[in-house]
Amino acid sequence: MYYLVLSFIVLIVTSCSQLPHAAQVARPTTYELLAKTPKVPKASKALKPGKLIKLDYEGFTVWLDCNRRGAVKFQYNPQRDTGSAPRNDRFFLDPNVPKECQQKTAKAYGQNYDRGHQVPANHLDFSATAIKASNTMTNILPQAANMNRGAWLLTEEIIECYRDIDELLVIGGVIWGENTVDDYFVESHGVATPDAFWKVVVRGVGQDEQAIAWIVPNTQEATKSNLDDYLVSVEQIERLTGEKIPVAAYAKHDKLAQSWMIPKGCNKS
Repeated sequence: MYYLVLSFIVLIVTSCSQLPHAAQVARPTTYELLAKTPKVPKASKALKPGKLIKLDYEGFTVWLDCNRRGAVKFQYNPQRDTGSAPRNDRFFLDPNVPKECQQKTAKAYGQNYDRGHQVPANHLDFSATAIKASNTMTNILPQAANMNRGAWLLTEEIIECYRDIDELLVIGGVIWGENTVDDYFVESHGVATPDAFWKVVVRGVGQDEQAIAWIVPNTQEATKSNLDDYLVSVEQIERLTGEKIPVAAYAKHDKLAQSWMIPKGCNKS
């Protein structure tokens, strides 16, 4: 099961690592790659009962895999940008979560990996409490610095702009894979390095409902300029992860040609 997921990640990262030119063979699309990948049960199905913990923080929810000491899924409804609570620079462990279910330390990772947020502080600026909670290590995983500050950040900036336009639902999660080459933090933090992260943003209701979805490889090559290479359909994420995303059936099948444009004049701070 994980071998198939890893094969997909390797293929998508390889295909996105070079710009196409006339002398190259055409790259397979993400759809073609996913079409060859059979349905993979979600990670929680492989866990023993009671090992998946739902954590409700102010403004967001994460599902924590005790065996992996990290979040497998997150969900929140970004509120309109009506606040400006300052970002908290301190990272910390959750005192209400068993030690064996979370990372061993809140120290920085190093090795050119950031303490990457699943739910970003900037989307929670209506509340100092919520912003502080976003720095809990249950919401943090190792993310390649270029990815965290590049493609992943751009998905957050898109949400930052569109939360002032429409009601949004954001659901995302982790594809752990079996690549152990970059598992630098198992000894220090007790957590492996995910191979990729996925995210779905839903806007509108009824016949106006729209969705955008990405699977972003956790590599230094995942920059802002490559984000459109990681677009997928909601249906493809469901097939790959086993999750059921609450999106209208007609909105699940289309993969967008490009990510939602940042509106002119959007304040991304």
